Amino acid sequence: MSGLLLRLAGPLQSWGERSTFDLRDTAGFPTRSGLIGLLACTLGRRRGEPLDDLATLSFTIRVDRPGVRLIDYHTTGGGLPPGAKVPTADGKGRPSGKGTVQTWREYLSDAVFTVAVTGPDEVIERAQDGLRRPHWQPYLGRRSCPPDAPLLLDRPCDDPVAELRRVPLARRVRGAADVEVDFLHPHGSPDEVHSEVHDVPTTFTTIDRAYRSRPIWRSTEHLPAALGVTDLADYTRRLADYLHGVTA
Repeated sequence: MSGLLLRLAGPLQSWGERSTFDLRDTAGFPTRSGLIGLLACTLGRRRGEPLDDLATLSFTIRVDRPGVRLIDYHTTGGGLPPGAKVPTADGKGRPSGKGTVQTWREYLSDAVFTVAVTGPDEVIERAQDGLRRPHWQPYLGRRSCPPDAPLLLDRPCDDPVAELRRVPLARRVRGAADVEVDFLHPHGSPDEVHSEVHDVPTTFTTIDRAYRSRPIWRSTEHLPAALGVTDLADYTRRLADYLHGVTA
């Protein structure tokens, strides 16, 4: 087994967990279906193509910054003439007075996550190739959410889960010996407190997408304050030093 590290950062992210057309939510962290979809996108996989290899991957998430949840309110179809109304299932337009469709779309603003991806060597190598030379533009849960660079923390990594405790932290830390950081684990003891998320894709087809639930464990760890930064410029420099193997 081997692995890689992803850095998920950008102005907006949205990781739908229970989305419907009208209400498009976001989980507070990258979902398994979203991460598999990101990798499938870089590999050029079309909807409905097999995901058996990517299904063997595991994801451990470090929450650098949880971000701020915001809602974007949209309308569509308002003020259109009868022949251009939003169609209904029977092919007819929506009735008079109901021509406008409203949607509420949730996003995480200014969030940053570091993700350890582990799995079989050949799958990890394939995923790395896709991330280095993506077939399609990767996005953070929704196509309107492009990632900041670097997306792939491209340096040798024997144990990506342990490396989560060494990657520079995208958080300002001042006057403390350590900092509390949340981790989300795909595995844990059944006796430990855990929750369930409905984010395991069984089909990624355009219309009939299907998911099942899985358990997820959350823990809070105390990391050295030295992993934190003083400002954005300091974080950019520290991250570049990390990628080039320069130690502080």
